[in-house]
Amino acid sequence: MSDVQILESVQQFMARQHGHFIHAEHVSAESAERIELVNPATEQVVASIVSGSLGDVEKAVNSAYDAFQHAWANTSPYERGLKLNKLADLVEEHAEELAQLETLTTGKLINISRHLEAAQTAVFLRYFAGWATKINGQTMQPSIPSMNGEKYTACTMRQPVGVVAGIVPWNFALMIGAWKIGSALTTGCTIVLKPSEFAALSLLRLAELAIEAGIPAGVINVVTGKGDTGQHLINSLLVKKVSFTGSVPTGIAIGKQAMVSDLTRVSLELGGKNAAAILEDANLDEILPALLQATFVHQGQVCAAPERFFVHQSKYDELINKAAGAIQHLKIGSPMDESSMFGPLSNKPHFEKVKHYLNLAQQNNQVITGGKVLNGTGYFVEPTLLKVSGVDDPLFIEETFGPVVDVIPFESDEELLEMMNHSRFGLTASIWTNDLSKALRLIPQIEAGSVWVNMHTFLDPSVPFGGVKASGLGREFSDAFIDDYTELKSVMIRY
Repeated sequence: MSDVQILESVQQFMARQHGHFIHAEHVSAESAERIELVNPATEQVVASIVSGSLGDVEKAVNSAYDAFQHAWANTSPYERGLKLNKLADLVEEHAEELAQLETLTTGKLINISRHLEAAQTAVFLRYFAGWATKINGQTMQPSIPSMNGEKYTACTMRQPVGVVAGIVPWNFALMIGAWKIGSALTTGCTIVLKPSEFAALSLLRLAELAIEAGIPAGVINVVTGKGDTGQHLINSLLVKKVSFTGSVPTGIAIGKQAMVSDLTRVSLELGGKNAAAILEDANLDEILPALLQATFVHQGQVCAAPERFFVHQSKYDELINKAAGAIQHLKIGSPMDESSMFGPLSNKPHFEKVKHYLNLAQQNNQVITGGKVLNGTGYFVEPTLLKVSGVDDPLFIEETFGPVVDVIPFESDEELLEMMNHSRFGLTASIWTNDLSKALRLIPQIEAGSVWVNMHTFLDPSVPFGGVKASGLGREFSDAFIDDYTELKSVMIRY
């Protein structure tokens, strides 16, 4: 099949001289420096964005602060929900446009951009909208003794923290950006988004749609740039909450920086070296399609995707043979081709990082299948299955965030748990078995924020998501997000 036709609206949007989006307007940057956006499948420059300075960031934060104090403060919870639902309507109306912007700048397969990124962006926005009228406090009866017949009552109320800094990664810019928008706006906060310098267009377009949805000017602002732009944002004294999704080293640095900046609230959704445990009773023919789909979605550039397969010794050879055969049949091609099953890595720096790990595996004779960089144009590598010498193997310890999976056998449940937990990460894990009793006994002992059974990588807005250990701090979704975006105020009354 050939590539899908690029919409005229997408071509026009990419051709713009994009600036920041501040107070419902496209604003030129103080600096003339521009950052080129490259299509990872063709290595051609398709658009450019500006690099945000301290002055640019201050304009955006001041806009968000003014909107928090006035426009959004005067918007009822019911109206907040209506406007978020209207934004979800517009995301659905412009889904193909948003999907193409994502695919052309990040290499995400067009069907993934359509049916996962754009579609789930609308789903999550609607979920958050439903919480807008359900953020409540409590009443309680204090036990303070009465001296002269006076009485006491008490209550709590939840109040929005204020301006939120949302720092968004390149792998799912639209959807993850919408998570931060939904969390902030539902609770009454306003937000300044800093997308990745590799993937900013879809969020700039989403910010435009927010104005069309009736969300007041200044409630959602977007400032583009590199790491220093994000640092300016975190350092602002008007920013009261930082929500970051990205790598562990950057997350730790942001957490430290936020603490220094007047103990700014921070939530960190970081990386993982996620484990999938295939138990002795698992039927490989049944589970392998779902397991490999979860592993190689968006070329493995998913923080929750499994990178370590733990396979019972009795199933090891069978899994190696069947997984290798299935991986070799994945059609690698243009992400704009609807028949492609595997596309390019999203940007050149990440391409170079994954190449490093593939070269290391080749040198150590660890490649079972794949392991090569494809010749020609684009940041394409083969989906790769590796054998490892043990849990201290560098390839088994370090997150590749790509289509590279390590396989290791185990013999007992005790050995499995010891190896699974032998990691500084703790984002997700999965167990593949028909023995529910064994799965339920293993789950409490696995050090991960999410544990799936006979599935992996799936997220739902009603289920909290986040990591333990170096994989993060705080939780997204469910009602857990409310704690991170509101202050709990206690009120006591003597009468």
